[in-house]
This record gives sequence, C-alpha cells and structure tokens, in this order.
Amino acid sequence: MAGERRRRGGDGPRERPRERGARRERERPRGPGRGRAALLAGAAAALALGLAAAAAEWSRWSAAARLVTPHPAAPALPPGSAGPRAAPRLFWGTYRPHVYFGMKTRSPRALVTGLMWLQQGGQLRHGCEQSDGLERYGWLMHDGENFGVQEIRDGGLVLRTEFVKRPGGEHGGDWSWRVTARTEVSTGRAGEPRGGAVLTAAALPPQSAGGPVPLLSLFFYVATDGQGTLQPQLENGTRLTAVTGTTEELGSFTLTFLPPTAEGGEDPKHASYNYLDAASPGLHRLTELVRSSLSSRFVFSAPGQQRRRFFAVDAVRGPPGDPSRGRLLLHQVTLEPPGTLEVTFESGSAAAGRPGRLAGRVLSAELSRHAAAFKRRFEETFGLGRKGFAPPQQRFAQAALSELLGGVGYFHGRSLVQVPGQEQPVPGPEAALFTAVPSRSFFPRGFLWDEGFHQLLLGRWAPALSRDIVAHWLDLMNAEGWIPREQILGEEARAKVPPEFVLQHSEVANPPSLLLALERLLPDAPQPFLRRLFPRLRAWYDWLNRTQAGPLPLTFRWRGRDAQHERFLNPKTLASGLDDYPRASHPSPQERHLDLRCWMALGARVLAALAERLGEPAGPYREAERALSDNALLDELHWAPELGAFADYGNHSAAVGLRWRTAAPAAPGQPPPAPQLLREVREPPRPRFVGALGYVSLFPLLLQLLRPDSPRLPALLDAMRSERQLWTPFGLRSLARDSPFYLQRNTEHDPPYWRGHIWVNINYLALRALHGYAAAEGPQRERAAELYRELRHNLVSNVYQQHRDSGFLWEHYSDSTGRGHGCRPFAGWTALVVLAMAEDY
Repeated sequence: MAGERRRRGGDGPRERPRERGARRERERPRGPGRGRAALLAGAAAALALGLAAAAAEWSRWSAAARLVTPHPAAPALPPGSAGPRAAPRLFWGTYRPHVYFGMKTRSPRALVTGLMWLQQGGQLRHGCEQSDGLERYGWLMHDGENFGVQEIRDGGLVLRTEFVKRPGGEHGGDWSWRVTARTEVSTGRAGEPRGGAVLTAAALPPQSAGGPVPLLSLFFYVATDGQGTLQPQLENGTRLTAVTGTTEELGSFTLTFLPPTAEGGEDPKHASYNYLDAASPGLHRLTELVRSSLSSRFVFSAPGQQRRRFFAVDAVRGPPGDPSRGRLLLHQVTLEPPGTLEVTFESGSAAAGRPGRLAGRVLSAELSRHAAAFKRRFEETFGLGRKGFAPPQQRFAQAALSELLGGVGYFHGRSLVQVPGQEQPVPGPEAALFTAVPSRSFFPRGFLWDEGFHQLLLGRWAPALSRDIVAHWLDLMNAEGWIPREQILGEEARAKVPPEFVLQHSEVANPPSLLLALERLLPDAPQPFLRRLFPRLRAWYDWLNRTQAGPLPLTFRWRGRDAQHERFLNPKTLASGLDDYPRASHPSPQERHLDLRCWMALGARVLAALAERLGEPAGPYREAERALSDNALLDELHWAPELGAFADYGNHSAAVGLRWRTAAPAAPGQPPPAPQLLREVREPPRPRFVGALGYVSLFPLLLQLLRPDSPRLPALLDAMRSERQLWTPFGLRSLARDSPFYLQRNTEHDPPYWRGHIWVNINYLALRALHGYAAAEGPQRERAAELYRELRHNLVSNVYQQHRDSGFLWEHYSDSTGRGHGCRPFAGWTALVVLAMAEDY
C-alpha cells in the first residue's frame, strides 16, 4: 500500500540519502561481468533441467531395455540341441496345430507343408476353426515323435490322415503321408454352426440324393518362409508330380505326390490335376491366396460318367506376391471318393541308407507297426486295461493323450510388450517356443499356466520331450525374471489373436504351474538339465516374490486386475488364470490373494528340493516354505469365519450388480448414445474377506498345504461334497451354487467363465490332494478316500460320455447337465482325465 501511495504523491515516508544511493546503484545498467554470471546461472539451471529429463528418459529406456533383454543365465536349452543333428527324431513334426493337417521343422525359417480340402460346392478347409462346424476331428493315435493317425468328419466326408517318420541322414530323415477319403451318412449334432464362404456357381448345381458322390479336391502344398529354394517337377504341364528343393536346415530334399488309388488297394483312381506356383504372401495368408486362385472353368470327365465342372486353382491367373517372403507350390487332386493319396518326403542326406520308398505296402506295414507299439506303450504307461477300463474307454484315453501330443507346436517370433510409463509397446527379443497348446481351434499358442498342466501328462508319457518343452519356456525369461503369460510368436500365431490380447504387460504374472510338472520330473531328471534350470527358476521365483508382494509380510497380490471397474460386475484377474473368479469388488493395494500365496508355497518347496538335489543352499527356500505353509498364519490371514472357508481379502462390497444406463444426448436434438450395462454399487466397499466360496477357497487343500490333522480340513471337505456348494454328478463346480456371483455375466459380452462351470485341471488337483490325504494318517483319512472315489468316477464318466457324444474334449463342462462348453477341441488340461483314469498323481 505504501508503494501505491508514493506513486500517487501521498504522505508516505521520505527516502533517505543513503537509501537513494543504494537504489541508484541497483538501477544502474549492469556491466559485462554481471550479465555473464546471470547467463551462466540460467544455463546451469537449464542444464540441470535437461539432465534431469535425460536421466528420467534414460531410466525409462533402461527399464524398457531390461524388460526385452533375455536373462543372462546360460540357456536352459543348450544351443543347437533342438536341431536336426542333436534331436533328429523331433526335428520334423505336426508342429502346426492350428491347421487340420500339416508338418514343419523346428527351425525359425521352416519348410512348411500342409493339407487343404474342398468338397465341391462347399467351403475350403485349412485352418482349424470352430465356425467350420466339423462334427469331429482329432488325433486317434500320436506318439509325439514318429507317427500319428487322425480322423476328420466334415458332413458326409470322412478323412483319415496318417504320417510316419523314418530316421536317417543328418536332417531329420524321411516321412510319408497318407490321406484316405470316403463318404458316409452324417451323424453330427444338429444345429452346429457351419461358417465361412461357400464356393458356388451356376456351373456347379447341387447334387441330387441319387446322383453321383460330390467331387472332392485335396490340396497338398509346400511353402518356404523367406529362405530356401523350391523347384516344381511337372508332367504334361498340369500335374505337379514332385518338388525338389534345398534349405539351410534340410539340405536337399524331394517331395513326391503319388497318383491316387482306390481306398484300401493299389488300383489307380481317376483324378483331375491342377497346380499353383506363387509367391507367398505370408504363411498366415495361404488360405486366402488359394481361395483367390480358384476358378470354375475346369471339367472333371471320368470314363463312363457325366462331365462335371469344378473349382480348381488356376495357374494362369495365380495372384502376384512378394518373392522375398517365400514361395508356395500346391498340388490339387480332384476325385470322386473313396480314394487314397500318398505324399513322400525324402531327405537328400538319407539317400545312402534308404531301404526303399516309404509308400504303398511298406507304408501300411510301418503304420501298423507303430500303432501296435503305441498301444503297448500306452498300456505299460497308464495301465487302463489292468484297471478294468473297457476297450472304448481305452481308445478314448489314447485319443485324449494323442490330441495333446498332436497339439505340440513350434513357434518363432517376437512378443509385443507394454512397458509401464511408455505409450508405445516394444518388441521383445526374437525367441523360439516348443510347446503344447490348449486348443487347436481357439488357442493355438502357448499359455504359461496351461503348460504346467500339459506337462503333468506329457512328462509321464515322454519325460525327455517334456524337459525340452520346459526348457524352451524358461528360456523366454527376461533379465528381470519375468515370463510373458501368453506367447504370440510369428504371423500365423498373431493372426489368431484379438488385438486387445496381443500386448503382454510386464507387471502381470501367471501361476507358476510349471513347478507342478517339474516336481514330478525331479527324481529322474539328469543333473545337467536341472543345473541349467536352477538359475532361471530362482530368478522367476524371486521376481514373483518381489513384484507380486502383498500389503503384509507373507501375503501376495496379483497385479494387473482390470482397471475399468465400472464395466465389470467384478473386475477380472487374468494374471491368476481364473479370469472372472470373484475377487475384491474394488481392486486396491490392500488385497491378499489366497491362491497366489499357495503357489508361492509350492515354489519354495520345489526350489528347496531342487537346491538340495544340486548341493546348493536350500535353507532360505525351506524357511519360506515353512512360513508360507504355516497353518496358523494361513488361518490368521485368509480364514473367513462368516464364509466357513479360506478366502481372499480386500476392499469389497457384497452389494453390486449390473444395470442398463443411458447417457444424456451429447447435444440438444441429438439421439442419446446406446445404453450401457454398467456396475451399480449399492453398499460402499470396506476391507473384508471376499464371500466367494469356490476353487480359490480350496487352494490350501489343492496344493496340500493343510496338515492332515488340520481343523479346517473338515469344512473344506464339507464344501466339496455339498450339492448346494461345489458338488455335482460331473465334478466340482468352480463357484458355489449359493454364491451371488454364481453363473452371473461379468459384462454384457462376457458370459460366466470360472463362475460355476467344471474345469478338469482343478478337479485333477482336487483328486491328487484327496488321494494324498486318503493315504496320510489323520482323522479325515476315510472321508477323503470316499470323496476321492466318488469324484474320480463322476469326472471320468462325464468327460468320457461327452467325448463319445460330441467327438471332442471341451474347455469346461456344465455343472447342471455335464455337457461340454467353451471351445473345442480343448485337449489342453482336459486331457488330464487320462491321469485321473490311471490314478497317476
């Protein structure tokens, strides 16, 4: 105010002479020295800001770099050990589980072979799709190495695909295919979807009931993926009789397409031939390439029959492509079923010791020999005949194991990783993965927590194969000790994944179920293998311990729960593997997740046993195991008296629901936006146990952390046997029937998933645990044995019956009817029914 008065000439205090002098000195123009100092100070400030920004950027870049940097430990899989010389019997295989029939090598730039077919006037078949509506398809026998037999039923068409490998040379040896086609009356389930574009034309009228059998075209192809050369061998300019070629991993080879014969004999079969030679647009677009090459200008003219038009690839107008991506050569055979076709692959390096071509009677003899060996080995391994299972049940179990083995694939590429604090995802390191897949039609890629269950069965059948797969998975680990939960490597794999699931989030874990398989492999695994695994398993366990720690000591919390709370009845927890299983309604750092604590106890137990086997310090792991298995502390942190069971803890409201809401129009006169189904919270959340009795509640029993004399064991057994809660005639349901979340949709578009359906993997863990408690001294021994017998009978009977009726193993099963639900075929962990039949835990 005084300054304001002075400017107006008011009566404020007068300025004294010394003050006036000091003011004039301050107001005098500055000299060069003072200006330089000010500039230097400004520059220093700017530099400091720049350095801080650079440091922050460096920190972000460094964090991102570590997330996509492979772990520095020696590889679990020694370099070269998957190649044709080190592992010749596994070099070639049916490692393209997403197609109905195809083979490739375990190499980054593989030579790819496959089969397509077209019932004239129908749909071109190639990749496994649920929308195809096939009545059934799957491997009846597959030993994971040398041979396989598959049956495909497509309407009235029955295709039998068979392959046999023969060792020799330095590049994985030879192999032969046989495809047998016949027709019969369709017995498929009514109402199955039959999707896809149907190829029709005026020139291709529908066949009458009494007319000739519809023509069938079989397409056999070979394609390179960016390296190698292919050379077609033509006869009469229209028939592709053979393909010769070379690749880096295979050396020279010849692929021969033998003329068709009548079914079950060697008599020649009349056929029309077409071929296609085109640049490959990428392996994920081969179906599109072939479909776009089809023309109806061709005529089938068998002796003594009416001339018929049919669709065939037209070499004259083959589509252009990018030669640098590879080359496709395709051989089309059109005939009237029944008929048999054979394809032989002969490695140039195996020529010297080859006894003769693997075809005709020689191929038949080899197929019979391998089939007999497979059946003997199956009985020696699982003993189902000795246990009294009838031949149809034994064939079912053989098919379940075979479909899992036939679903083993080899993938190569880069994951896309979303790094916290960065807008754009970054590509992960180039990686290879040899893995089983959950479902050939819907999930033909690697899933971390599924794979542990797969290896429980595969490790029993082929321990060396299982060790190979486990090593591949652990070699995906980054420098932090993180393994992405879903593996989408390569264009073919990515083409099957919705965009929202392609990105892998670096803070998201997955249950370390591989430890279940490793615990079974430990006693007989070679020490060098275990020594290579140990640093990576230790890093994985440490990463989980560090990044998924809970709010209190010895508690754990899954990261990555869905952030859009208002969209979900209960925000999902994909990291846990139990996607929509009810957790705390309002995600927060205060959550304590029971299942993750139990997985960490298993991890400590396996790491301790592994360390002791290798002579490494095991004390810290044994101490962690004791602490995480402490039943009193488990009670304190996770026993919910009001639920009478173990439970998660968090910020939870029991009064939530979904309600349709319509937002106000964006502007006057504009129509309102579409209504949305959003969550309504009718009671504020508070810290409490989550009232959801189900699979999570059973985890202390499932992973056998509870002592046989635990006072909590009777309550869990009661819940398991209660029809009001978890018991059904078909297996244990995932969520109690009296839960408010039972069979409730999570969003408008998300039907219930882990909210009542029966899942075989958790039922297998329940059987394993009950079997263990029945064998241990304790007051619940007889009760556990009784539950074990009933549950095993219910589960095995239903999965067998559903396979008999539908032709498929399913993702999960209805708790009210037992009928299969979700995707199919789902060999994956549903094939664990084989171990339940064998009582192999």
